[in-house]
Amino acid sequence: MSTSLSRTREDRVVAGVVGGIARRFGWNPTLLRALFVVVSVVSAAFPGLIVYLLLWMLMPEGDG
Repeated sequence: MSTSLSRTREDRVVAGVVGGIARRFGWNPTLLRALFVVVSVVSAAFPGLIVYLLLWMLMPEGDG
C-alpha cells in the first residue's frame, strides 16, 4: 500500500484522482468510482464535479 496520497498514472480514467485514493487506501478503484458517481448524482449537498476538480488541482501526480 502506498503511504502518500497522489494521483495515479496507470489506473486513471480522467485524471487519476479516484484511482489514487483507491490505491492509497487499498480499495477497489472501480467500486470507488461508482460510489463517487452515485453520491454525486443523488446528493445535492455533495458537489462531486467541484470536489473532483479541486482534488485534481491539489493532489500531486504520483510516480506509478
